Amino acid sequence: MALAGLPLVLLVGALGRIPGSEGGKEPPAHFLYQVKDECHFLNGTQRVRFLDRYFYDRQEFVRFDSDLGKHVAVTELGEPSADYWNSDEQWMQYQKTEVDRFCRRNYGVYNYEAAKREERLI
Repeated sequence: MALAGLPLVLLVGALGRIPGSEGGKEPPAHFLYQVKDECHFLNGTQRVRFLDRYFYDRQEFVRFDSDLGKHVAVTELGEPSADYWNSDEQWMQYQKTEVDRFCRRNYGVYNYEAAKREERLI
């Protein structure tokens, strides 16, 4: 539970690096900041890929790929964030466990076929 507030802290930290907000300036009046988590399943849960993708103004700038085990900058804007997050060992350990904690755990919850199989066994 100690990590429960971690995503909010990281969101606030990431907002501090948005262009236009450095030097005490306010961010633009209208901007879009999104984080999308994706789970890609191949052969059930035999092979699972977790992607944690970060967008600014509809453009992806950095992502965590569980197959690579690190954050990768997609654009120049993402390089400082990727370097910072890759250097934080506790955060990297948290990201690497998302495959089990987020993807595999929710596979049965959101997979209709898996739910049907469980009903037949009972």
